[in-house]
Amino acid sequence: MVKLPGRHIHNETQDGGAVSARGMNPGKTSALADRLGRIVPPLLVIAAIIGVWWAVVAHNESAIFPTPWQVVTGTAELVRDGTLWEHIGSSLFRVGVGFGLALVVALPLGLWMGWVGPAYRTFNPIFQMLRPISPIAWIPLAILWFGVGDVSPIFLIFISSVFPMIVQTVSGVHTIDRRYLRAAANFGVSRGVLFRQVVIPAVLPEIIVGMRIGIGVAWLVVVAAEMIALRSGLGYLIMDSRNAGNRYDLVVASMIIIGLIGLLLDGITRLLEKLKTVRWRYVR
Repeated sequence: MVKLPGRHIHNETQDGGAVSARGMNPGKTSALADRLGRIVPPLLVIAAIIGVWWAVVAHNESAIFPTPWQVVTGTAELVRDGTLWEHIGSSLFRVGVGFGLALVVALPLGLWMGWVGPAYRTFNPIFQMLRPISPIAWIPLAILWFGVGDVSPIFLIFISSVFPMIVQTVSGVHTIDRRYLRAAANFGVSRGVLFRQVVIPAVLPEIIVGMRIGIGVAWLVVVAAEMIALRSGLGYLIMDSRNAGNRYDLVVASMIIIGLIGLLLDGITRLLEKLKTVRWRYVR
């Protein structure tokens, strides 16, 4: 049998078309488009803000307020002399200790108050009275009780973050779907097993929400406390830069760094949403 050259070429063309078709994966293309759709718009907005900022400063010929490039050079100056990392480390240390203590107290207390009715009725009015008080209002008492040092801001961070986590944890227990509890009761499980295997997994999504709120408030409070009572940290860096010859390039650089670290802390907390035990809550 003789192979026809035309037929052979035709088959190769079909095979090549099939390979090209297989190479075009609609799923990957859609995922790439979705990722670009999430990244590109914020970047465009940031670029527009920087452009407007630069144009306004250049138009007004301000001798005090910095241009974006002056902020970049000021940040590089802080990086070179090492002070930036010292201030960031001090702030993160205080937030880590204060938030960690708040987490250790808030989770068991919130679960207990949500699960035990008399405990909720006893402590909830007290927490609801203390919760609206601004953490900044505690600064004079913190200095009076603990002096000027790391303990005062750690106490302020604890106070600011413990209440949101308690309230969110209690709310999570109170909003558990009663079908879960009835189903567990039908199987005759003990109260301890019910609490460990039904209540805690059901409350975890709300706990994560409380943690996100708490870490955001904690980061806000530590910067404010450092402006008033300390000689290290990003809050102190802002005040020191303003007082040391109106270095507003360093002031703005510190503000941007504070925002970026806050975004990073929130992103790290949101990673908990990917845990198998809580992923069901975030299915869309």
